[in-house]
Amino acid sequence: MSFLTSSIGKKFVQSISGAFLILFLLLHATINFFSVIDSFTGKYGIAANDEILFTEGDGLFKLGCDFMSTPVISIMVPVLALGFLVHILYGCWLSWQNIRARGGLKRYEVKSKAAVDSWSARNMLILGLLIILCICCHLMDFWAKMQLPEMFGIGTFENNPYLLLNATFGSWPILAMYLLFFVVVFLHLTHGFWSMFQTIGWNNQTWFKRVKVIGIVVAALIFLMFTSVAVNAFIQANFLMA
Repeated sequence: MSFLTSSIGKKFVQSISGAFLILFLLLHATINFFSVIDSFTGKYGIAANDEILFTEGDGLFKLGCDFMSTPVISIMVPVLALGFLVHILYGCWLSWQNIRARGGLKRYEVKSKAAVDSWSARNMLILGLLIILCICCHLMDFWAKMQLPEMFGIGTFENNPYLLLNATFGSWPILAMYLLFFVVVFLHLTHGFWSMFQTIGWNNQTWFKRVKVIGIVVAALIFLMFTSVAVNAFIQANFLMA
Protein backbone atom coordinates (compact mmCIF):
# COMPACT_ATOMS: atom_id res chain seq x y z
CA MET A 1 0.00 0.00 0.00
CA SER A 2 2.94 2.29 0.71
CA PHE A 3 3.95 1.93 -2.96
CA LEU A 4 0.62 3.42 -4.12
CA THR A 5 1.03 6.37 -1.76
CA SER A 6 4.61 7.06 -2.86
CA SER A 7 5.45 9.49 -5.65
CA ILE A 8 6.59 6.67 -7.93
CA GLY A 9 3.47 4.62 -7.12
CA LYS A 10 1.15 7.52 -7.94
CA LYS A 11 2.91 8.08 -11.26
CA PHE A 12 2.63 4.36 -11.99
CA VAL A 13 -1.13 4.37 -11.31
CA GLN A 14 -1.45 7.50 -13.46
CA SER A 15 0.39 5.74 -16.30
CA ILE A 16 -1.68 2.54 -16.10
CA SER A 17 -4.98 4.44 -16.01
CA GLY A 18 -3.74 6.59 -18.91
CA ALA A 19 -2.91 3.49 -20.97
CA PHE A 20 -6.40 2.14 -20.29
CA LEU A 21 -7.99 5.39 -21.48
CA ILE A 22 -5.84 5.50 -24.63
CA LEU A 23 -7.09 2.04 -25.57
CA PHE A 24 -10.66 3.22 -24.98
CA LEU A 25 -10.10 6.29 -27.16
CA LEU A 26 -8.76 4.10 -29.97
CA LEU A 27 -11.83 1.85 -29.74
CA HIS A 28 -14.21 4.79 -29.49
CA ALA A 29 -12.60 6.64 -32.39
CA THR A 30 -12.63 3.51 -34.56
CA ILE A 31 -16.33 2.83 -33.99
CA ASN A 32 -17.18 6.48 -34.66
CA PHE A 33 -15.09 6.38 -37.83
CA PHE A 34 -17.42 3.66 -39.11
CA SER A 35 -19.87 6.50 -39.81
CA VAL A 36 -17.40 7.96 -42.30
CA ILE A 37 -17.06 4.57 -43.98
CA ASP A 38 -20.88 4.39 -44.13
CA SER A 39 -20.86 7.64 -46.10
CA PHE A 40 -18.88 5.96 -48.87
CA THR A 41 -20.90 2.73 -48.86
CA GLY A 42 -24.27 4.48 -48.95
CA LYS A 43 -25.33 3.26 -45.51
CA TYR A 44 -25.01 6.50 -43.57
CA GLY A 45 -28.22 7.02 -41.60
CA ILE A 46 -29.51 3.47 -42.06
CA ALA A 47 -30.66 2.06 -38.71
CA ALA A 48 -33.62 -0.22 -38.11
CA ASN A 49 -36.30 1.23 -35.85
CA ASP A 50 -36.12 -1.57 -33.31
CA GLU A 51 -34.24 -2.45 -30.15
CA ILE A 52 -32.72 -5.61 -31.58
CA LEU A 53 -28.92 -5.63 -31.65
CA PHE A 54 -27.08 -6.24 -34.91
CA THR A 55 -30.08 -5.95 -37.24
CA GLU A 56 -29.25 -7.06 -40.77
CA GLY A 57 -28.86 -4.12 -43.13
CA ASP A 58 -27.88 -1.55 -40.49
CA GLY A 59 -24.98 0.74 -41.21
CA LEU A 60 -21.54 -0.17 -39.89
CA PHE A 61 -21.64 2.65 -37.34
CA LYS A 62 -25.01 1.46 -35.99
CA LEU A 63 -23.60 -2.06 -35.65
CA GLY A 64 -20.63 -0.60 -33.78
CA CYS A 65 -22.97 1.20 -31.39
CA ASP A 66 -24.86 -2.08 -30.91
CA PHE A 67 -21.56 -3.70 -29.94
CA MET A 68 -21.05 -0.98 -27.31
CA SER A 69 -24.52 -1.86 -25.96
CA THR A 70 -23.74 -5.53 -25.38
CA PRO A 71 -23.77 -6.70 -21.73
CA VAL A 72 -20.01 -7.29 -21.63
CA ILE A 73 -19.26 -3.72 -22.72
CA SER A 74 -22.00 -2.29 -20.48
CA ILE A 75 -20.33 -3.92 -17.49
CA MET A 76 -17.13 -2.08 -18.45
CA VAL A 77 -18.83 1.34 -18.14
CA PRO A 78 -18.31 1.60 -14.35
CA VAL A 79 -14.71 0.40 -14.83
CA LEU A 80 -14.18 3.09 -17.46
CA ALA A 81 -15.70 5.73 -15.20
CA LEU A 82 -13.42 4.60 -12.37
CA GLY A 83 -10.42 4.76 -14.71
CA PHE A 84 -11.28 8.34 -15.65
CA LEU A 85 -11.78 9.28 -12.00
CA VAL A 86 -8.47 7.73 -10.92
CA HIS A 87 -6.61 9.38 -13.79
CA ILE A 88 -8.13 12.78 -13.02
CA LEU A 89 -7.59 12.62 -9.25
CA TYR A 90 -4.02 11.33 -9.49
CA GLY A 91 -3.24 13.86 -12.23
CA CYS A 92 -4.47 16.76 -10.09
CA TRP A 93 -2.64 15.42 -7.03
CA LEU A 94 0.65 14.99 -8.88
CA SER A 95 0.35 18.46 -10.42
CA TRP A 96 -0.30 19.97 -6.98
CA GLN A 97 2.73 18.15 -5.56
CA ASN A 98 4.92 19.46 -8.38
CA ILE A 99 3.70 23.01 -7.77
CA ARG A 100 4.45 22.71 -4.04
CA ALA A 101 7.87 21.23 -4.75
CA ARG A 102 8.73 24.23 -6.92
CA GLY A 103 7.50 26.62 -4.27
CA GLY A 104 4.81 28.02 -6.56
CA LEU A 105 3.70 28.06 -10.16
CA LYS A 106 6.83 29.83 -11.45
CA ARG A 107 9.10 29.99 -8.40
CA TYR A 108 11.91 28.36 -10.36
CA GLU A 109 12.29 26.15 -13.38
CA VAL A 110 12.95 22.44 -13.06
CA LYS A 111 15.15 21.02 -15.80
CA SER A 112 13.66 17.77 -17.08
CA LYS A 113 12.54 16.14 -20.29
CA ALA A 114 8.95 17.07 -19.53
CA ALA A 115 9.83 20.68 -18.75
CA VAL A 116 11.65 21.31 -22.00
CA ASP A 117 9.80 18.91 -24.30
CA SER A 118 6.79 20.94 -25.41
CA TRP A 119 4.07 23.39 -24.43
CA SER A 120 1.68 20.51 -23.77
CA ALA A 121 4.19 18.91 -21.37
CA ARG A 122 4.29 22.10 -19.31
CA ASN A 123 0.51 22.53 -19.30
CA MET A 124 -0.87 19.03 -18.73
CA LEU A 125 -3.06 20.20 -15.82
CA ILE A 126 -4.69 22.93 -17.92
CA LEU A 127 -5.24 20.51 -20.81
CA GLY A 128 -6.67 17.93 -18.42
CA LEU A 129 -9.14 20.40 -16.94
CA LEU A 130 -10.28 21.45 -20.43
CA ILE A 131 -10.78 17.78 -21.33
CA ILE A 132 -12.95 17.28 -18.24
CA LEU A 133 -15.15 20.20 -19.31
CA CYS A 134 -15.45 18.84 -22.85
CA ILE A 135 -16.22 15.32 -21.62
CA CYS A 136 -19.16 16.72 -19.64
CA CYS A 137 -20.52 18.30 -22.83
CA HIS A 138 -19.92 15.07 -24.76
CA LEU A 139 -21.78 13.01 -22.16
CA MET A 140 -24.78 15.33 -22.40
CA ASP A 141 -24.77 15.22 -26.21
CA PHE A 142 -24.44 11.45 -26.64
CA TRP A 143 -24.22 9.26 -23.53
CA ALA A 144 -27.23 10.88 -21.88
CA LYS A 145 -29.32 10.21 -24.99
CA MET A 146 -28.22 6.63 -25.69
CA GLN A 147 -26.54 4.66 -22.88
CA LEU A 148 -28.19 6.45 -19.95
CA PRO A 149 -31.82 5.81 -21.05
CA GLU A 150 -30.92 2.28 -22.10
CA MET A 151 -29.18 1.37 -18.83
CA PHE A 152 -31.26 3.27 -16.27
CA GLY A 153 -34.43 4.36 -18.11
CA ILE A 154 -33.62 8.05 -17.57
CA GLY A 155 -34.35 10.48 -20.40
CA THR A 156 -35.39 9.87 -23.99
CA PHE A 157 -33.71 7.00 -25.82
CA GLU A 158 -32.39 7.69 -29.33
CA ASN A 159 -32.01 4.46 -31.29
CA ASN A 160 -30.52 6.06 -34.41
CA PRO A 161 -26.94 7.24 -33.65
CA TYR A 162 -26.68 8.98 -37.02
CA LEU A 163 -29.37 11.44 -35.95
CA LEU A 164 -27.35 12.30 -32.86
CA LEU A 165 -24.25 12.89 -34.97
CA ASN A 166 -26.16 15.20 -37.30
CA ALA A 167 -27.93 17.04 -34.49
CA THR A 168 -24.68 17.62 -32.60
CA PHE A 169 -22.19 18.38 -35.35
CA GLY A 170 -24.66 20.01 -37.73
CA SER A 171 -24.15 23.36 -35.99
CA TRP A 172 -21.07 25.48 -36.75
CA PRO A 173 -20.49 26.58 -33.12
CA ILE A 174 -20.78 23.02 -31.78
CA LEU A 175 -18.52 21.69 -34.52
CA ALA A 176 -15.90 24.34 -33.73
CA MET A 177 -16.08 23.51 -30.02
CA TYR A 178 -15.53 19.82 -30.66
CA LEU A 179 -12.67 20.45 -33.08
CA LEU A 180 -10.98 22.49 -30.36
CA PHE A 181 -11.68 19.62 -27.97
CA PHE A 182 -9.95 17.18 -30.33
CA VAL A 183 -6.91 19.47 -30.53
CA VAL A 184 -6.72 19.55 -26.73
CA VAL A 185 -6.91 15.74 -26.60
CA PHE A 186 -4.13 15.53 -29.22
CA LEU A 187 -1.85 17.82 -27.21
CA HIS A 188 -2.60 15.93 -24.00
CA LEU A 189 -1.84 12.57 -25.62
CA THR A 190 1.40 13.63 -27.31
CA HIS A 191 2.98 14.17 -23.90
CA GLY A 192 0.98 11.64 -21.91
CA PHE A 193 1.90 8.73 -24.19
CA TRP A 194 5.68 8.97 -23.85
CA SER A 195 5.42 10.06 -20.21
CA MET A 196 3.57 6.81 -19.53
CA PHE A 197 6.49 4.77 -20.88
CA GLN A 198 9.03 6.98 -19.15
CA THR A 199 7.40 6.13 -15.83
CA ILE A 200 7.91 2.39 -16.38
CA GLY A 201 11.58 2.89 -17.25
CA TRP A 202 11.67 3.32 -21.04
CA ASN A 203 13.42 6.67 -20.79
CA ASN A 204 16.84 6.06 -22.31
CA GLN A 205 17.85 8.14 -25.31
CA THR A 206 17.02 5.46 -27.88
CA TRP A 207 13.57 4.48 -26.57
CA PHE A 208 12.64 8.06 -25.69
CA LYS A 209 12.85 9.11 -29.34
CA ARG A 210 10.98 6.06 -30.60
CA VAL A 211 8.18 6.24 -28.03
CA LYS A 212 7.79 9.96 -28.64
CA VAL A 213 7.26 9.37 -32.37
CA ILE A 214 4.82 6.50 -31.71
CA GLY A 215 2.93 8.75 -29.29
CA ILE A 216 2.56 11.47 -31.92
CA VAL A 217 1.33 8.89 -34.47
CA VAL A 218 -1.25 7.45 -32.03
CA ALA A 219 -2.44 10.92 -30.97
CA ALA A 220 -2.66 12.03 -34.61
CA LEU A 221 -4.63 8.90 -35.56
CA ILE A 222 -7.16 9.49 -32.79
CA PHE A 223 -7.38 13.19 -33.67
CA LEU A 224 -7.91 12.54 -37.39
CA MET A 225 -10.58 9.88 -36.83
CA PHE A 226 -12.61 12.04 -34.43
CA THR A 227 -12.20 15.13 -36.62
CA SER A 228 -13.27 13.32 -39.79
CA VAL A 229 -16.38 12.00 -37.98
CA ALA A 230 -17.40 15.50 -36.87
CA VAL A 231 -16.75 17.15 -40.25
CA ASN A 232 -18.49 14.33 -42.12
CA ALA A 233 -21.56 14.63 -39.87
CA PHE A 234 -21.64 18.39 -40.48
CA ILE A 235 -21.59 17.82 -44.25
CA GLN A 236 -24.26 15.13 -44.00
CA ALA A 237 -26.53 17.29 -41.85
CA ASN A 238 -26.23 20.48 -43.88
CA PHE A 239 -25.71 19.37 -47.47
CA LEU A 240 -26.51 15.70 -48.06
CA MET A 241 -29.40 14.84 -45.72
CA ALA A 242 -31.01 18.26 -45.29
